[in-house]
Amino acid sequence: MRILVTGGAGYIGSHVVRSLRRAGHEPVLLDDLKEGHREAAAGAVLVQGDIADPAALDAALARGRADGVIHMAASCLVGESMQRPGLYYENNVARTLRLLDLLAARGVRRFVFSSTAAVYGEPDAASAGPITEDCSTDPTNVYGETKLTVEKALSWYCRRAGLRAISLRYFNAAGADPAGDIGEDHDPETHLIPLVLRAALGAIPHVAILGRDYPTPDGTCLRDYIHVNDLAAAHVAALSSLDGGEGGDGALKVYNLGAQKASSVLEVIEAARRVTGRPIVTRDAPRRAGDPPVLLASSEKIRRELGWSPAMSDLDAILATAWKWHNGHPHGFGD
Repeated sequence: MRILVTGGAGYIGSHVVRSLRRAGHEPVLLDDLKEGHREAAAGAVLVQGDIADPAALDAALARGRADGVIHMAASCLVGESMQRPGLYYENNVARTLRLLDLLAARGVRRFVFSSTAAVYGEPDAASAGPITEDCSTDPTNVYGETKLTVEKALSWYCRRAGLRAISLRYFNAAGADPAGDIGEDHDPETHLIPLVLRAALGAIPHVAILGRDYPTPDGTCLRDYIHVNDLAAAHVAALSSLDGGEGGDGALKVYNLGAQKASSVLEVIEAARRVTGRPIVTRDAPRRAGDPPVLLASSEKIRRELGWSPAMSDLDAILATAWKWHNGHPHGFGD
């Protein structure tokens, strides 16, 4: 299939594009490159432009109509979302709705949406076990609220506009392609694993531990880390299911993407010390607004319905792939 990938030059997007190509699909990237990197396209067709710009969309579709869309273009920093809610509603909600209308006018019906575990907020299930897709949704940050708002809109587009859509709720994406030529390169960087590895490289003096007073065994946040290639494979599986009729009954399909393992901030830091063999200095800092104490996925639904399962869920193995990227590209794609 010919697949339009919005945000395809970003961290997760570039891995999705590679997974699509390995599966024999033809990805076309639409990215404004404000956060993505031209080098991350790695030979795929890349159109630089705004997802809500009809001219940019038509340029991306210049060689024919897309068979489907994977929509990953978004603002995604939790802390920033709490400081600039208007920006997040504009980029994540308003632009997505404009994109959906443009796609509908061009007859594109398959749609895979990049969502987030942040839609759950602090569900009751977090203290008792993995979060399932039918847990209550009550985001604790603006980022999660904007993603949930789009999911609600997608439900209506599926019921009333003939859209066939799947929403993939990511837990914590981590790692890099084992080839070591694409990986995580954000500015500013806010994600724990790349910050820890930058500290191991000496690029930053220390890692801030944002809160030690959470109701968890060691007082730091617990997160479910999923390898970025496993995330990418889930997008290919989602597209294939839409092609086979899944999601064609007028309902939005929602799936969690996680490894079903939770690691604390301190456990990640210790694993990084093992993998890199280098000292990593830490400093205590206040909590970050909007961070729930625990996010642990149940991914049983996507395993059962789409036959997907993570191939790399060991934390040390995930960190090893990230370390290969960061050690080989200490300045990111600028190298």
